[in-house]
Amino acid sequence: MTRIVSRALSAPARGLSALYGRRALRRWTHLVLGGALSMPYYLVGSVVLVSLGTEIGGPAFLGPPHVLALMAGLPLAAVTALFPPTRPLSVTAVRALCGIGDGDGTELADGPARSRAARGRTAVWFTLHLGVGAVTSGMTLAVVPFASAVLLLPLVPGLRTGPLGELYRDGGAWALVLSPLAGAAMLLLLAGCVALAGALLARAAPALLGPAPADRLAEAERRAADLAVRGRLARELHDSVGHALSAVTLQAVAARKVLDTDPGFVREALAAIEETTRRTVGELDAVLGVLRDTGERGTTSPPPTLETDLDGLLRRTRAGGALIDTTLDPGPHGFGALPPQVSREAYRIVQEALSNALRHAGAGVRVDLTVTVADGNLDITARNPLPRPADTAPRPGGGHGLRGIADRARLLGGRTESGAREDRWLLRVRLPLRAPR
Repeated sequence: MTRIVSRALSAPARGLSALYGRRALRRWTHLVLGGALSMPYYLVGSVVLVSLGTEIGGPAFLGPPHVLALMAGLPLAAVTALFPPTRPLSVTAVRALCGIGDGDGTELADGPARSRAARGRTAVWFTLHLGVGAVTSGMTLAVVPFASAVLLLPLVPGLRTGPLGELYRDGGAWALVLSPLAGAAMLLLLAGCVALAGALLARAAPALLGPAPADRLAEAERRAADLAVRGRLARELHDSVGHALSAVTLQAVAARKVLDTDPGFVREALAAIEETTRRTVGELDAVLGVLRDTGERGTTSPPPTLETDLDGLLRRTRAGGALIDTTLDPGPHGFGALPPQVSREAYRIVQEALSNALRHAGAGVRVDLTVTVADGNLDITARNPLPRPADTAPRPGGGHGLRGIADRARLLGGRTESGAREDRWLLRVRLPLRAPR
């Protein structure tokens, strides 16, 4: 019984909230805003009608001439809605005042309309907003004062001598009794019309201001580009920092073992550690500069390439105890003739191949590295022994380096091959020197 009474009492409260609640008032404000924006077009329409001999007088928005003036000005509103700022401004107003498109799952487009269809829908929305807003604003300006006066007629004697005096004299005592009910009914009817208009506009907003296929495609391309940048940064950090940590660790271990017996080797290892860390800090700063996008990337060190940095990479890796047998055949023009992107990615691939050898086979590993240029391709081959059969199995959390190598090769149109071959690990990469057609 208590629940029934509670529901019976809450039903009118919900009804009033739908008419005068926060969302209803915000949508009312949105409609009034449309009415305010319609005024310049209404004035242009009035000038057109007057020039054609039509008289416009009386209270605004009440007579047929005023509605006709508004209708004459709305085509101009549709034309101005084709300008790029219209849709972003409309979407902002809808999100702020209509209560849609802001965390409720309704999707609205961001940015100017790109396609002809999207611009057409924006023009329809802008014209509809201004037209409905103008009518709603006119009703509000006309009905609210009149209904308030009728509502207060029994309480304010001065109202009985004004325009409402005829109502008082014709109705007599019944006019004083029924006028509050009539005023309240007019206010409720106005609120209902405004709530209905606001709800219809809110329902039409996703269809008219929602993203078009071109907008969805542009957003997908933007996200894909962002993911590509993130993936490239992840590969750069993994290759540069991962290689540096592996090399520095092995160099420090090797130096500690011969600290008392081979001071010369220790000095060489410490110098290699210093050079490795300094260079890695520079590469890390370059990568973070891209991530921050602060415009300071021109002040950072250039990315490493085969021509400028391969010798240093081999020297630093050998300082950690690795035995590297190299076969380098850069062709008649040298590594400097390689396309810059191919040279950069090839350097990272060689770096990751050496890092894998150090990480999995340990200090003292012998690596056979071959880098050759022939027949329009750059071929990279790295072989190193597997001390234990367990090393041939993927380690927990591993595989990122090989995946990064495969991604680099694929982006350049190349291919990779990797895996255990008897007691050796083989990595073979082929990069075309020309972009695939």
